[in-house]
Amino acid sequence: MAQAFQLGLTGGIGSGKSTVANLLAGLGAAVLDADAISRTLTAPHGLAIEPIRHQFGAAFITAEGALNRPHMRDLVFANPQAKQQLEAIIHPLVSAETARLAQAAQTAGHRCLVFDVPLLVESAHWRGKVDQVLVVDCLPETQISRVMARSGLERAAVQAIMATQASRAARLQAADAVIFNDSITLDELACQVSAFFARLQLSLASHF
Repeated sequence: MAQAFQLGLTGGIGSGKSTVANLLAGLGAAVLDADAISRTLTAPHGLAIEPIRHQFGAAFITAEGALNRPHMRDLVFANPQAKQQLEAIIHPLVSAETARLAQAAQTAGHRCLVFDVPLLVESAHWRGKVDQVLVVDCLPETQISRVMARSGLERAAVQAIMATQASRAARLQAADAVIFNDSITLDELACQVSAFFARLQLSLASHF
């Protein structure tokens, strides 16, 4: 069996990356969501729970057996070493589960695997794992207004989140393709995604 085409999908918070991922799934791509996999690992009795309990203590696990996210968030913001310790637990598990799901998708006949990775550009290893990177882009002010509207966060809080992510320039520099999702309707976005996927299908014809 030929190796499926592997597309890395990324974008800053509020860019519409998840919407694009859903559109690609609707066109037949298999989407593997790194954040969703991570949440599963830290859900009640997930594979990361016991290593986290061992490393950080019972206070970081809820009564239901899940990661105490607010407690952990406070710790990693204040302590960079704690962030590294948490990532040392989570990242290998995410990688292993992603690989398992990718293999299952390919066995099921998917020719295009989309790895939805919010911090793909920031990662030391993701860029080398995918054939192309698709960036969902918009203006920073649009990011702020979208996140404020959907989450109720203050402007400063959204800007603080954005500051932890790669800059817009860095994402665009890493991109093989860009979808500009700003001041357009959902139908117009869908047209952009369909056009991109059609071009990708042409390249897939020679890939297999």
